[in-house]
Amino acid sequence: MRLAHIVYLGVKELRGLLRNTALLFLIVFSFSVQVYTGAKAVPEVLNRAPIAIVDEDQSPVSSRIVSAFYPPHFVPPQLISQAEMDSRMDAGLDTFALDIPPNFQRDLLSGLSPTIQLNIDATRMSQAFSGGGYVQAIVSGEIDEFLAHHRQQTRLPVEIDVRARFNPELNMGWFGSINELIEAITMLSVILTGAALIREREHGTIEHLLVMPVTAFEIMTAKLWSMGLVVLLASGLSMIFVVKGLLAVPTNGSLVLFMTGAALDIFAMTCLGLFLATVAGAMPQFALLVMMVLMPLQLLSGGVTPRENMPEIIQAIMYAAPNTHFVMLAQAVLFRGAGLAVVWPQLVALLVIGIALCAISLQRFRRFLG
Repeated sequence: MRLAHIVYLGVKELRGLLRNTALLFLIVFSFSVQVYTGAKAVPEVLNRAPIAIVDEDQSPVSSRIVSAFYPPHFVPPQLISQAEMDSRMDAGLDTFALDIPPNFQRDLLSGLSPTIQLNIDATRMSQAFSGGGYVQAIVSGEIDEFLAHHRQQTRLPVEIDVRARFNPELNMGWFGSINELIEAITMLSVILTGAALIREREHGTIEHLLVMPVTAFEIMTAKLWSMGLVVLLASGLSMIFVVKGLLAVPTNGSLVLFMTGAALDIFAMTCLGLFLATVAGAMPQFALLVMMVLMPLQLLSGGVTPRENMPEIIQAIMYAAPNTHFVMLAQAVLFRGAGLAVVWPQLVALLVIGIALCAISLQRFRRFLG
């Protein structure tokens, strides 16, 4: 093995990437727009949900209920007739439709229990899941205040002093941006390395390499370091200019330690991308394999859903995935300010998994060249 061969072949891969406009756009988009939208698009929070109200009572209490729905949770409610309610929901104009019946205030003051009908468009799952509770709480609060003739505060027998650590503002965008950055690192590491090998095969240049005095290990290593360097630089720039700069996400730990974990994760994922490229015969097949592999890795790694909520067998299986350890490391370092003494098991796991994937990929790559 000659180091010069690895360097020259890696530079050749970088030049080939610079001529690929689609991959360059994917890199820029993934580490900028995707990270930004991941921080701003938080479907778990009800935001500007459309609501329509059928006010058949036209009383002071019904007016209080209508005026209680306002941004940012809801858009200003549309006052409609009962005949319009079904047609508007069928057309997808309203997520919630509230029907206040006639004589509603009279029945309340008489001590009866009148019923308000709430229709929910359950096809909008993110809003429908949490929005029903919002509507019920708002309506109940306005009715209680109307009957009591004053706004009262419920006092609990025990006072709870809540302290939110690591994210005192409870800003879900902080976690969304970091998760999107981790997903971009995982996705681009696989795609760039696999596309580099597929491009060689489709252009016929792989045969040129076979007649040159280079080994399979040199060819593989050149693809790994060149594509890995691109992902590592892009992730570092995204962390500095998008996460910390544009989004102003505070980080408590060492960025050097985070980038070290990112480098080990990139090493493992580039080896996985090269392995998938040797299995696939063409770019469409490679794209299908990437979707089959990346979606379970990203969904079950702990970035989207806490691992503690998953079955124990899934948790055990996902310990073999490199991005699982990278998610644990990134959250511990960036949010909790953990140091090397805390995250060294994740670093060791990433290194071991990367070496194992490298050995498997090298064996498969030699068979592919043969």
